[in-house]
Amino acid sequence: MIRILVVDDHPIVRAGLRRIAEDDRGITVTAEATSGEDALAALRQNVADVVLLDVSMPGSPFTETLRRLREEHPTVRILVLSAHPEDQWAVRALRGGASGYLTKDHSPEQLLDAIRRVHRGGRYVSPTLAERLAAQLGQDFVGAPHELLSDREFDVLRGLGAGRTVKEVASALDLSPKTVSTYRARLMEKMQFAANADLVRYSAEHGLIEYAGNDGKSKVAS
Repeated sequence: MIRILVVDDHPIVRAGLRRIAEDDRGITVTAEATSGEDALAALRQNVADVVLLDVSMPGSPFTETLRRLREEHPTVRILVLSAHPEDQWAVRALRGGASGYLTKDHSPEQLLDAIRRVHRGGRYVSPTLAERLAAQLGQDFVGAPHELLSDREFDVLRGLGAGRTVKEVASALDLSPKTVSTYRARLMEKMQFAANADLVRYSAEHGLIEYAGNDGKSKVAS
């Protein structure tokens, strides 16, 4: 029996994922969570073999949630299930320790196949993503500039790209304003930005903008 933890902040999505999973006799949902923090708490009280993890949720940035899941529960397999296109998040998720990345426009059968594959210790990527990963091994591959950023630089880019201040981003990421300013300087140099306007424009064009929801928590525009 494959035991699943479903992590998504939308009740309808969680209910749908539970129904799809439990229609398969070899899969059961042992717990649900609405944020990264809830997921970590749920894993302390419930056994799970695979975590279905959304990208855009309240609370900690996705990259931080993924890091903590891998650090605190190294044997649990993570399948990222997201509305974001693969070119925005998939490579970063896989580099961060996820076992697979699946967009939400795939069929229930593909989701079940992905769950079984990562549970067996394999990785799940679409043919398109597989081609992209293979291309990155070539010397001539040129990806989007933000793909060159570290996870922390990427988180800072998303926060500042939404027009948040350094102090606000520092609070959201639990960092000092000085540290955030250092990350800002690094990413500005890497991406050859001259001003904050360049950063905001780039974030909007690439669908990376983070915004504050009605609950005051950070989310990512999709």
